[in-house]
Amino acid sequence: MRDTALKIAGHSFGSRLIIGTGKFKDYAENAAALEASGAEIVTVALRRVNLSNPKEPMLVDYLNPKTVTYLPNTAGCFTGEDAVRTLRLAREAGGWNLVKLEVLSDPRHLYPDMEETLRAAKLLIADGFDVMVYCTDDPVFAKKLEDIGCCAIMPLAAPIGSGLGILNPVNIRLIIEQSSVPVFVDAGIGTPSDATIAMELGCDGIIANTAIAGAKHPILMAEAMKHAVIAGRKAYLAGRMPKKKYADPSSPLAGLI
Repeated sequence: MRDTALKIAGHSFGSRLIIGTGKFKDYAENAAALEASGAEIVTVALRRVNLSNPKEPMLVDYLNPKTVTYLPNTAGCFTGEDAVRTLRLAREAGGWNLVKLEVLSDPRHLYPDMEETLRAAKLLIADGFDVMVYCTDDPVFAKKLEDIGCCAIMPLAAPIGSGLGILNPVNIRLIIEQSSVPVFVDAGIGTPSDATIAMELGCDGIIANTAIAGAKHPILMAEAMKHAVIAGRKAYLAGRMPKKKYADPSSPLAGLI
């Protein structure tokens, strides 16, 4: 059974893993992790990454935006106005139209402020952006975001950078079942097994940043994440066996000698 390509706002991708560009020790390590992961999209926090000062190391010198899809995000934004302004600057700087929106609330838990997120998404979509949106694992808000035109829904699995894994698989499944656009688990992935669980639930992909950059051996972890996403996707397509209350022998009992 052959899989179909991942499609986001008219763009096709072979990999279902997106990696970040934060927390790596340097851009060279980031580039090596990208190669090991097989990812074709990298998230870029415009407020934190040097893209314009040639006297300092530049991300574009290590990750070629002509061969890798940059996904500008609004990490560090706590109001809709800040998020919209940041992404408009990103479009002016690099021509990027496919963007990741996140509008955070309390700095202690970094959960998204969903009212501000919804408001900012409406403004960006009206301005012609293709918006992939970070959100809580609330099926009601996820549906509202899809209905206004977001091109991908990205519910958190756990707080950003926590590595706690999939804390609420029921809500993630509900969001997947109701969505007609790609669904990514964004935030909370800690291990390849977490990524596999997300993909087995039916997610179209995952985002992993801290799980890779924060590992003892980031390059090896990036490769592990690659295989975990592939395995989880194949398992989802294959369809798992039903769970049973009692034992069921692997070998038939009929015709025993």
